[in-house]
Amino acid sequence: MPRSLCIGSATDAYQPIERRLRLTRGLIEVLAECRHPFLLITKSSAVERDVNLLASMAEFVSVQITLTTLDPELARRLEPRASSPQRRLLTIRRLTEAGLAVGVSVSPIIPFVNEPELERILGAAREAGAVEAWTIPLRLPWEVAPLFEDWLRRHLPDRADRVLARLRDLRGGRLNDARFGSRFRGEGIWADLLRQRFDKACGRLGLSRRGREPDFSQFRRPAAGASAQAELF
Repeated sequence: MPRSLCIGSATDAYQPIERRLRLTRGLIEVLAECRHPFLLITKSSAVERDVNLLASMAEFVSVQITLTTLDPELARRLEPRASSPQRRLLTIRRLTEAGLAVGVSVSPIIPFVNEPELERILGAAREAGAVEAWTIPLRLPWEVAPLFEDWLRRHLPDRADRVLARLRDLRGGRLNDARFGSRFRGEGIWADLLRQRFDKACGRLGLSRRGREPDFSQFRRPAAGASAQAELF
């Protein structure tokens, strides 16, 4: 039986080398052949290369574009070599015009860094055509914490201590809380206020906070003699 599938949740599926290797394209082709629902998350405008293929699967595919800031300078510091904020908004528009249900991930939310922009990011994404939205507060597991603190003190030294203190407030006094029910939400007053802001903005803009339930009724097993990759299903 098919199960929910997400592409790009850990590492972006549209790395620069994808232009040559086309691994993500090949995977989507296999999923299209089997009509297997999936969620695709990316912050790269390179997804536009596959828009025709994705559009042919629009009824059971959801594409989510990560948009962390509208500030191009902050974007260059926070996500070097990734598509610019304006370029990502254009991608949302182009995917929407192709008939795809496009969502926006305002993740991670970092207090005093991109958190003040939350409502403006959601508004810009909605104007571009996004119909869904979700957000996750910054998580700092394991070796990520010292790397982030180093980045913070180099790029935003004036607010580094304030940011770290707020992150600890969000995570029960620690920089990370790995508990399953808490790690993607946070806890405490700041987490509650953030959720309220997000919910109110989504309600005002008409953005759904729940993605479509995957419809597996159209799934079909590969025909006999199909490719070795397709036979994995």
